[in-house]
Amino acid sequence: MLRFFGPFIAPIVGLGFVLALTVAFFMPREAAQVTAQHEFHREPMELHLASDGPFGRFDRQQLQRGFQVYKEVCSACHSLSLVAFHDLEQIGFTKAEVKAIANQWATEQPSINPDTGEPATRKNLASDKFPSPYANETAARAANNNALPPDLSLITKSREGHAAYVHSLLIGYQDQPAELLKKFPDAKTPPSLHYNPYFANLNIAMPPPLAADGQVTYADGTNATRDQMAQDVAAFLTWTAEPKLENRHRAGIAVVLFLLVTTILAYLAYRNIWADKKH
Repeated sequence: MLRFFGPFIAPIVGLGFVLALTVAFFMPREAAQVTAQHEFHREPMELHLASDGPFGRFDRQQLQRGFQVYKEVCSACHSLSLVAFHDLEQIGFTKAEVKAIANQWATEQPSINPDTGEPATRKNLASDKFPSPYANETAARAANNNALPPDLSLITKSREGHAAYVHSLLIGYQDQPAELLKKFPDAKTPPSLHYNPYFANLNIAMPPPLAADGQVTYADGTNATRDQMAQDVAAFLTWTAEPKLENRHRAGIAVVLFLLVTTILAYLAYRNIWADKKH
């Protein structure tokens, strides 16, 4: 019996599989549920920085302004753990200025009292990394309604949109649209959060850090509007995430030129070798 029906089993199984796929393909599908996040989330606004593109170079004056914004606005909550004070020399600060910045930094370095062995703090040195404003994660969450402020060293690399995301997020705070509340009444922003359409779920724990124009006073006389401050700190955080960007661009250009010259020489050598040969 098996010998008789054996040759027909495989085609029957295959036909059943194709039939099942066909039925599944044409079955009515349940429509995807539209959420407030899906409908009202915005992509970052366009941002152009001097460091953009293969020939981009950092605007060091802008980086220094961005550092000032970080120092006076962001450093109270956000760490910069992968950057050392002496790295600031790369953006135009002198050694003396770096030493002064480190020594006068609001948060001191954690240390140990050599006499008692108890935890202590000391003034920052130029060789130190930027200290965290909190003793540990628990303290950070306790001070921020259980939200953990992210370290900003690599923030422009770790977020989709990069520097444009940082810029848009900083100036994107607004009142929740009436249209959103009308369409999604359960999506009302809780009292402890803040509506920002550039944040993934629309509601962010961080209060607006750039609350008004003129929040910092730039030494170079630049008008410190909210948009300008957001651009400057986004440029600074682009540098902290990729401080060797200019070297990478220079190396890339040198490699392209080398390959171009090598290709031309190889072609000329080919023509010279085979010039008197018949093909």
